[in-house]
Amino acid sequence: MSEPGGIRYALRAFRHRDFRVFWMGALASNTGTWLSNLAVPYVLFQLTRSPVWVSLATVGQILPSVLVAPWGGSLADRHDRRRLLILTQAGMAVAATALWLLSTSGSARPGAIMVALVFTGLFNGANMPVWQAFTNDLVPREDLRSAVALNSMQFQAARALGPAIAGAIIALLSASWAFGLNALSFVCVLVALLTIRSRPQATTTVRSSVLRDFGSAVRYIRTQPGIQMAIVLSMLVGFFGNPIFTFTVVFAGDVFHVGAIGLGLMNAALGVGCLIAAPLVAGSIPGLTLGRLTRVTLPLYGVAIGGFALAPGFLTGIPLLLLTGLCFMSVLSSANNAMQMIVAAPMRGRVIGVRFVCFTAAVPIGSLLTGWEADTFGPRPAIASTGVALLLIGVGLSVLDRGRRLGRLDDPNDDASPLAVGTTPALAVPQSGTATSTLA
Repeated sequence: MSEPGGIRYALRAFRHRDFRVFWMGALASNTGTWLSNLAVPYVLFQLTRSPVWVSLATVGQILPSVLVAPWGGSLADRHDRRRLLILTQAGMAVAATALWLLSTSGSARPGAIMVALVFTGLFNGANMPVWQAFTNDLVPREDLRSAVALNSMQFQAARALGPAIAGAIIALLSASWAFGLNALSFVCVLVALLTIRSRPQATTTVRSSVLRDFGSAVRYIRTQPGIQMAIVLSMLVGFFGNPIFTFTVVFAGDVFHVGAIGLGLMNAALGVGCLIAAPLVAGSIPGLTLGRLTRVTLPLYGVAIGGFALAPGFLTGIPLLLLTGLCFMSVLSSANNAMQMIVAAPMRGRVIGVRFVCFTAAVPIGSLLTGWEADTFGPRPAIASTGVALLLIGVGLSVLDRGRRLGRLDDPNDDASPLAVGTTPALAVPQSGTATSTLA
C-alpha cells in the first residue's frame, strides 16, 4: 500500500469545522499583528535612525514573554484552553489599542512605544503555549501533523500579507492606520473563539507551583531526544535565523534605499517563502519525514541568509528572501510539529512552555548581538555572519552527523508515558487529548 501524500492529504485538517473557524479568525488577527510588527520598527528607525533601537523593540516585547510563558504552559494543562485564549487575546487587543492611541495622539516616543510592547509581550507569553496546545484540541491525532503545519502556514500567510499591506498603508497614509487596524483585527479571532464549541481535553489533576511545573517539564524533556532536538533547532532559528526578519527595515532604509513599499515587499517575500514550505511540512510528499526535510533546509537556510546579506541590489535580494522564508518555515515548523507529535498529552502545555521560553530567549539575544554588529561593522557583515553560522551548524548536523540527531524529530508519540496517570480519568485514554471533530 502506497504512503499517503499530495496537497489534499496535507490539507486534511481543514475537514474539521472548529479548526477551519479558528484558522480563519487567526489569519485575520495575525495579519493585523504583522501590520503592527512592521510599523513598530519603522517608526522607531524613523525616530532614532539606530539599528539598536530596532533590536530593543524585539527585546522589549519578547523578554516579558519569556518570563510569563511557563505560567501559560501550566495554565494550558489545567484549564479550558478556549477560555484562556479569549482572555489573553482580549488583553493583547487592549495593548494594541494603547499603541494606536499613542500614535494618533502624537505621543509615540521610543520609551512610550517600549512600554506598550512590554504589555503586549506579557499577554503574548501567556497566550502562546495555550495557543499551540489548543491546536491539538481541534483535530484527531491522525490529522495533527496537518493541523500544526497549517497553523504555521496561517501565521506565515499573515507574515506575507501584513507587511505588504503595512508598507502601502505607511506610504499612503501613516503608521497610525497600521496600529489601528491591528487593534481592530483582534475582533476576528475573538469571534472565532466564541463560535468554537467547547470540547473535552486531557488535563492534569496534580496541583503544583509554576516552578515545579517547569521543572517537571524539563525532566520530561530530558527523557525525549526528539523533543530535545526540536528545542535546539528552535533556539538556533531564534538566535541566528530570526534577526533577518527585523533587519529588513535596516536594509530597506540604509542599504537598498527602497522606502516603505520596498520594505513591505521584502517582508512579503519572506512570508510567501513560508507559504511554499507549509505543504512540505504537512506531509504532501510521501517519504519526506520531518528529519529529512530539516536535513536539507537547515544548511540551505544559512546559504539563503548569507546570499541576501551580499546581494548587490533590491531585486536580487527578493528571491533570496523567498528562499529564506521557505527554509525558516521548514526548520521551525518541523521542530514544532515534532514536539507536538512526540509529547505525552498531559505534558503538552508545559513542554510547549519550555520550548517557547527557549525560542523567545534566543531571539532577543541574537537580535541584540546582530544589532551591535550592524552598528559596529554594518548591516551586511552582521547578517552574513548569522548565515555562515547556520550553514556551519547545518552541515555539521546534516553531513558530519549523517542526520542521526535530526532523525529523532520523527520519534513516535509517547503513548506509554506514566504521566498519563495524572490526567483526568475520563480523558486519559485518547493521547491526542481531543474529541473527534465534527466534519463539515
